[in-house]
Amino acid sequence: MNKIRPPRVTFHQLRTLEAVVRLGSITRAAAELHLTQPTVSAQIHELQSALDTALVEPAGRGIRPTDAAHLLQAAALDLFARWQRFEEDLQALHGLERGRLRIAGVTTTEYFIAQWLRRYTDHHPGIEIELAVDNRDAVVRRLQQDDTELAVMMMPPQAPPLQRVPLMRNPLVLIGPLGHPWAGARRVPRAALNGQPMLMREAGSGTRLATEAYLHTHGLTPTLRATLGSNEAIKHAVAAGLGLAVLSRHALADDPAHDGVAVLPVAGFPIERRWLLVWRSDRRLSLAARRFVEFVQDHPPGGDAAPTGDSRAG
Repeated sequence: MNKIRPPRVTFHQLRTLEAVVRLGSITRAAAELHLTQPTVSAQIHELQSALDTALVEPAGRGIRPTDAAHLLQAAALDLFARWQRFEEDLQALHGLERGRLRIAGVTTTEYFIAQWLRRYTDHHPGIEIELAVDNRDAVVRRLQQDDTELAVMMMPPQAPPLQRVPLMRNPLVLIGPLGHPWAGARRVPRAALNGQPMLMREAGSGTRLATEAYLHTHGLTPTLRATLGSNEAIKHAVAAGLGLAVLSRHALADDPAHDGVAVLPVAGFPIERRWLLVWRSDRRLSLAARRFVEFVQDHPPGGDAAPTGDSRAG
């Protein structure tokens, strides 16, 4: 039987090489890994010396990974995957007493995702949580780049291929300032939105995508007054009378008046959406992530209700 020779390289060097090949840049790899550019360059040089082969070559002002670098990247990814399986097996030996859950949520999930995670960690107190909250586009990038295993969002992308579990309702409501003339109406026709000043979340927001799709479907043409980068900024601007906006009901207080806004009874609202837990179908989830999926299926977060007295979806 042939004796297996230990590699002449380190995990740190392989992680650096993988980032350089994937990003095609020493500068971007250094930024992603929180290292200096000289440190990244030194690790690549050490790898080249250990393997006696070129891994990068000059290309204009930057570098280009060689064929050998792409081969080494594939080997490194295989090694990382095998190491992950070892860590999962080790976690299983300890009954999931230790481990790490990498999960991301779109911006509006900041109002409830911590409660979900607390219930999970009550059952698995040794699990470390790595939570990222960002807009939809950033969460999609995290899934694409394997920076997160699980994500909670309303509008999943077409790629990469995803598995999904429906969680709870996400009604998108139209809001205006307290005292708005529509607030006391029984029902306002949706055509009344034409020409109304509207506030929108930034490009890349799931709420904005859903709102624009709704307006386009019904041929509505409100006037875009301002684009703002957070739900809190939207609420303050609406309360100040800058315009109307569509937000998740989860982003409002139980009594919207506490946010200085009113939910307006315009026909077609709320826009009914659902929160989904998604993960890549072409990746094997860690034990901690698999247990979280099972946990939310066995203990649906918040049931099917919105965070107010709204009726359940039928």
